[in-house]
Parts: sequence; structure tokens; C-alpha cells
Amino acid sequence: MRTVDIITKKRNGEELSSTEISYLVNGYVAGQIPDYQISAWLMASYFTGMTAAETSALTWAMIESGEQFDLSSVSAYLVDKHSTGGVGDKTSLIVAPIVAACGLMVPMMSGRSLGHTGGTLDKLDAILGYKSQLTQAEFLTTLSQAGFAMTGQTKEIVPADRLLYALRDVTATIESIPLITASILSKKYAEGAKGFVFDVKFGSGAFMKDQSSALTLAKSLIQTARHLGRDSLALLTDMSFPLGYCVGNYLEVEECLRCLQYHGDGLYKIEWYQGHLKVEGISATLMELSLELASSMLLLSPKYQNRGLAMQACIDALTSGRALQSFASNIEAQGGNFDLLLAQKYTRRARIKHELYADQDGYLTDWNALAVGNAATILGAGRSKLDDQVLADVGIVFHFARTAKVLKDQLIAEVYAEDSDSLAKALPLLTSSVRIEHHKPNQRPVVAQVVYPE
Repeated sequence: MRTVDIITKKRNGEELSSTEISYLVNGYVAGQIPDYQISAWLMASYFTGMTAAETSALTWAMIESGEQFDLSSVSAYLVDKHSTGGVGDKTSLIVAPIVAACGLMVPMMSGRSLGHTGGTLDKLDAILGYKSQLTQAEFLTTLSQAGFAMTGQTKEIVPADRLLYALRDVTATIESIPLITASILSKKYAEGAKGFVFDVKFGSGAFMKDQSSALTLAKSLIQTARHLGRDSLALLTDMSFPLGYCVGNYLEVEECLRCLQYHGDGLYKIEWYQGHLKVEGISATLMELSLELASSMLLLSPKYQNRGLAMQACIDALTSGRALQSFASNIEAQGGNFDLLLAQKYTRRARIKHELYADQDGYLTDWNALAVGNAATILGAGRSKLDDQVLADVGIVFHFARTAKVLKDQLIAEVYAEDSDSLAKALPLLTSSVRIEHHKPNQRPVVAQVVYPE
């Protein structure tokens, strides 16, 4: 078998066998096939596409390139969710405690921020003492103690993904749906979950800019998960505006903490009546999506027979305080101090504060997610390159949700920065991201569509 023959076959639009795909992946990981040949194969795959069988074969070859977590000793149903990346998207820190409080277990392997989208690990690292890189033994212990565990990808887990992603990044092949699918699912499978809920985002702040592209990716993920013997479904969600009222690593942790300390006050209020969910308040988009994701995760398990029962269980876990207790248990199990986190609420901020005011009366029709995400990256909340360092305490706090009525000169947001230079660069993006108009806009649902296996 010659590498150049496989590349030629793919270039000509022919389907590769699982043996040929394994040969490429294993040869690259072993250092036997050079970057330039794998780059050629990636580009050929980008232009000619991959069949469902090829996507599954690639995913499996990537899984087998490294170790897998052995969670066979866990009796509870193991379920995880994956987001394709968004601005202010801190749902993992709310969803995992809710699902764990409902009797399932959530093994979660998360990533770091890159570009304008945030990363769960960077938020976790903002919790003082929290250990976000766990060994398999530590992962299993935390899972049994708290009901969920969160860790980053190790060098031993799916090394093919790390190598291929770096190459895709410099060869303009990131956008290939089959390659995206294999990258996501190889890591999720290796962490040991039996079911996956995919949060596939579209809009200005998302990787997929339109709902049609998001649907194509969702179907690819579900189909490949089924080939791997895993349960799954997907939610197509709107990422045209930030989720919740905070963007920035510690600030988002603080918002999650407040959301789990449910009071039914101005932060958000839940109404669940005759199968319809309504959430109002400044954290409404965050909590609506979190509850939809959590109930979808429950729905995959044999324990919950319909969405109504699953949603009611999630709301009960939240309002009873059991989800908050699960969150506290996880923080303590992974080295953090929950009491300290409570004590830091409202006090931990970067040293420079700047206030934004409304320039006219009207309704907030937009906080453009892409502009906000880019501004947060400039402040230091995200990274432009994988080796960039992030700052825990910088970010943006919004005082009003989209569609809210504001008055001229009213405070609408606070910006926190560590230096005046980054603040000066971020402010033009933030001011341009705000749109205030005289007519109240329609309230768009966060979840545009639920996609089930065919």
C-alpha cells in the first residue's frame, strides 16, 4: 500500500476503505507519513467529501490511535453534551450538575478557547485550586463522588485528533464537516459516554453561519454516533447574541453559580406549563438552553420516557438545590474550594472598569456575538493561538438582555480589563456590537430545531 495511491484515489473522488484510512492515520501518528502527504489527503477530502462509511472509519481510526477511559465499572447511564462553540456559552457548568442530580453520570472531556469562542477548561481554571487535568483514576473517582467529572484531553487520548487538527488549521481544511465530525466524536467516544447531545450553533458568533449548515453537521454527528453504537440527538441553537449576561472566564463561572442558586428572581424565572418552557430574565437564554440540553440528555437514558418527564426532573433538580450541591461536590472533588467561590461572588474583577451607556432611548435589538467574542479575546478572556495565555478576571457584564427597553445615558454594560491598551482596542468592537432601535424586536427562540436519528 502506497500513500500516494490513496491520495490519488481520494483526489479522484473515490471512496477509501477503512484499511486505507487506518493506514493514513496510524502512519501519521507514528511519524511514518510526512505532513505534506497528509495535507494533500486532507485537501482532497475537503473538496471531494467523505461518505458516511469513510467518516465512521476515520473516527474509529482516530479513537484507536490512543487510550480510552474505561468506565465499565459505572452502573449509571453515562451521557455527555458537546457544543460547537459560542460566546458566553457556559452551559456545561449548569447542565452537568443538573443531569448528575437527576441520577445520570456525566463524563465530560472539554476544550480551551480559540478565537472568539470560549472554552470550558478556561472557565474551570478560573476557579482557584480546581484541577482540570485528571488521570483516569481521578476522573473515575470524581465521577462517583459528584456525578460528573470534567477534564481536558491528555496526550494519550486520541493523539491523532491533536495532530490532524493542527494540520487542518494551517491548511484551510477546518470547515470540512466529515473532518469536524471525526474530531468531535473521537474525543467523546474515548471519554466513555454512552450517549451524546450535540449543541450545534449557527449565527454570527458560531462556526456555522446558517441553520442549513448546522443541520448538515448535526446529521453527520448523529449518523456517525449511531455507527459507533452510541445514542445521540442534536439541538440547533441560535448564536447571534451572547448567552447569558457575562462573557469572560470567572464572570461566567459566577453567572453559573448564581443560576444554580435558584431564587426565581430577576436573574431568571422559569415557567413550565402543559409542556411549554418559558424563561424570563437577564440569564434567560442561558437557562432556556441549559434546561433543553439537560432534558435532552435525560431523554437518551432508559430512565426517562418522554421530554415532559425529563424537563420536570431537571427543573426539580435545579429548584430543590440538588444541582447546586452536585456543583459544589465536583468543585471540592477536583481541588477547588466551594466556600471561597461563594465568598468571591461580586468582588473578583480585573483592575480597570469601563462603563458603556445607551446613546438613545429604545430597545436593545442586538449584541452581536462575533463582535463581543472578539472584544473579549482582545481583553484576554480568549486566545488567538493555542499557546496564548488567558486572563481569568477580564470580560464584559451586560445589564440588559436582548429586546429590553433602555433609556438614553442608562448603564447597559461594564467592561473589565487589566490594561488600558487592551481596553482601548476592545471598546470600538463592543460599541459597534450594540444596536438600539425604536421598535421592539421579536423574541427569537434559542433552540431552533431538535434533530433526532433517522
